[in-house]
Amino acid sequence: EVQLVESGGGLVQPGGSLRLSCAASGFTFTTYYMSWVRQAPGKGPEWVSAINSGGGSTSYATSVKGRFTISRDNAKNTVYLQMNSLKAEDTAVYFCKVLFGFKDYWGQGTQVTVSS
Repeated sequence: EVQLVESGGGLVQPGGSLRLSCAASGFTFTTYYMSWVRQAPGKGPEWVSAINSGGGSTSYATSVKGRFTISRDNAKNTVYLQMNSLKAEDTAVYFCKVLFGFKDYWGQGTQVTVSS
């Protein structure tokens, strides 16, 4: 059974930083792209970032490029999202996601709130 468990969210002031983690199980983590997606209150899901299986290729939404960094530790079956220079508009529930067997699997999400 595919399981994704996010952690690391919280309340942070504008300009602050957080690091999100997503622990994966139930599939061969080392062979799959992983993504982060967020959903702000009252809005649809927004793709944030993705990383290839080996970690050598990453991509970012324009809204977070230069501020967020995605990485993975294949020995720990974990993907990370380092978020710096956070803004109020980054407030959302953040989910990690994997496409496995033609189906998207999402974790339960972790809340990130950026507010003074």
